[in-house]
Amino acid sequence: MKTINPEWIRQIQSADNPYFDLQQMAILDLGWGTARLEISLDRRHLQPFGVVHGGVCASLLDAAGFWAVFSKVDPEAGMTTIELKINYLSPVVGGRLIGLGSCIKLGRSLGLGEARIENEDGRLLAHGTTTVMIQPGMKLPEPIRQVPKYLD
Repeated sequence: MKTINPEWIRQIQSADNPYFDLQQMAILDLGWGTARLEISLDRRHLQPFGVVHGGVCASLLDAAGFWAVFSKVDPEAGMTTIELKINYLSPVVGGRLIGLGSCIKLGRSLGLGEARIENEDGRLLAHGTTTVMIQPGMKLPEPIRQVPKYLD
């Protein structure tokens, strides 16, 4: 198991990510095969019936699974999601969504991540899996590439 460089994590967390900004999504932590993300909900996340739109949960599930897999991918490669499966387990109306991702399998060209969304009390709200395609040569922007991804 490799140790992810804390400075690399800080670079990822502070990188320009317009979609994360739009969703008010943040990467709180990354580990070897794990990820923890969060969305602080407000009115922008609601559909007309006053419930959080399913796309918000889908985005968080995809991102949590994605980053959990990406934590184990070669530093010279990138990824893109090719499939997302979701189970919505409870309606959400506010608060914080906490996305917990884990890497189930990493192959040469595909990876499988799993994620769950919980509220602040640990109640399971949604579960999903994301399949990603590994793209050699698809690089993160500067200055992230200047920081080693792993310590060992």
